[in-house]
Amino acid sequence: MNKTNRGFTLIELLVVIAIIALLSSVVLASLNSARNKGADAAIKSNLANARAQAEIFYDANGSSYMGTINTATDVCNTAASVNGVKGIYPNVLAAIQVSQGSGGALVAENAVETGTTASCNPASGTWVAQAPLKSAGFWCVDSTGASVPEAAVLPINATKCQ
Repeated sequence: MNKTNRGFTLIELLVVIAIIALLSSVVLASLNSARNKGADAAIKSNLANARAQAEIFYDANGSSYMGTINTATDVCNTAASVNGVKGIYPNVLAAIQVSQGSGGALVAENAVETGTTASCNPASGTWVAQAPLKSAGFWCVDSTGASVPEAAVLPINATKCQ
């Protein structure tokens, strides 16, 4: 009786499982990196939309980004609306919520931002907004047309990206 056993040995199965585990860990690491890059792109997009919305608001508000601070004529105010044109608060809020989830929040106008909040500061004839990126650092946009990365939080009462 010449009987041969067909199948895999325990060692062969363990080697295959180890290879699969190694490959899956590489894929998961790449996936996490891609997820952060996607979130950063969404933050940058929301802030770019804020810049465009601010210009529309500027035209509707009689060539001004702000009237009285913390009123509907202030481009950064939560209720900013002039002739049906909203300010940029929703765009900046959307950017921070991409970065921090639904708990993300904007700091009060002209207040110091932290690594988990966004800021929007109107000033005499200008505005600046900044939000933390998912990967590292911050993204800043302002009324001069700048859309740049920042290594640190903007100082209080900043009027433009650094």
